[in-house]
Amino acid sequence: MPSQKQLKWSQLKVGITVIVAAITLGVLTVLMSGGGFFTSKIMLKSYFDDANGLRVGAPVRLSGVDIGNVTRIEVAHNHPPLTPVEVTMKVVTKYDFNLRKDSVTLLSTAGVLGETYLNIDSSHATLGPAQDGDVLRSQQVPDFSDMVRSGQSTLQNMDALLKRMDRIIGFVESGQGSVGKLIYDPSLYNRVNSTVADFQKLVAEISNGQGSLGKLIGDDELYNKANGTIDKVNKMIDDLNAGNGTAGKLLKDSSLYDNANKTIANVKQLTDDINAGKGALGKMAKDQEFAAKLQNTMNRLSDLADRMDAGEGSVGKLLKDPSLYDNSNKLLTNLQDLVKAIRQDPKKYLTIHLKLF
Repeated sequence: MPSQKQLKWSQLKVGITVIVAAITLGVLTVLMSGGGFFTSKIMLKSYFDDANGLRVGAPVRLSGVDIGNVTRIEVAHNHPPLTPVEVTMKVVTKYDFNLRKDSVTLLSTAGVLGETYLNIDSSHATLGPAQDGDVLRSQQVPDFSDMVRSGQSTLQNMDALLKRMDRIIGFVESGQGSVGKLIYDPSLYNRVNSTVADFQKLVAEISNGQGSLGKLIGDDELYNKANGTIDKVNKMIDDLNAGNGTAGKLLKDSSLYDNANKTIANVKQLTDDINAGKGALGKMAKDQEFAAKLQNTMNRLSDLADRMDAGEGSVGKLLKDPSLYDNSNKLLTNLQDLVKAIRQDPKKYLTIHLKLF
């Protein structure tokens, strides 16, 4: 039977073990929460429209790094109804260089069905470090229920699409519509079969050299003519490259290029002289007095033509007076009669009488 002293020592060891385990558990809890014994902490708040499974003790992370825990979740009666859920968190201050007053809090989930935690995003923050009691602005992100609702809408659309496809397939299987007739109408098969047979017959005739296409493919004479034509074209190209003939000289003779270049230069010089008012053409193009005289002459010619057209003056009467035409016509007729009479009896008109004194 153990003595009383042994019992007391056993109880003391059990007590020491429990105390050491409790201290170890406390230290591990503090270390796992992202803090430490000598690390200062601050309390921050944020408001959400729904807790979305967030619990007290859930980790608080800054860009994915644990910096604290959620200490309280409650519905605030004095806060706007759009964001009634008040979340209080305790975070360490050693990351205050990236924990700002205008940082944004988001409720995130570790995986699809994992634990909900609170994540702080400071990627767009510009204000100073957050202080104890500050309220961080929250931002809503689609949660799993939103994804399920969106997936339900997609499934409903797919179900409606499958039903429509089923109706279309039934419609086709009944032989209705263009596609149904295309698949189930035997006359179409017969026409296609007949077309294929005609095509095979055509190919056979071409292979045998019958018809225009057959001669085009099977007749060697066409090949020989084409080959001869190609040889002539090659010879013509060789003559051009060698500078033979008119076209060859046109391509190869450097004097032609020089003459053409000189002609272009002369034409340019001529146009420059005309633009500068030099020479007869230049003065004609640039002299305003000459232009005025030319315009006056044109006006006078136009006036003279108008007067002649009106029958004024000798020339006008010559053009417009019908009696002059009649007299001229009569004179020509008489002259023709006189010439005709002289030819018939030249002695009558060409007799010369000589008188001697």
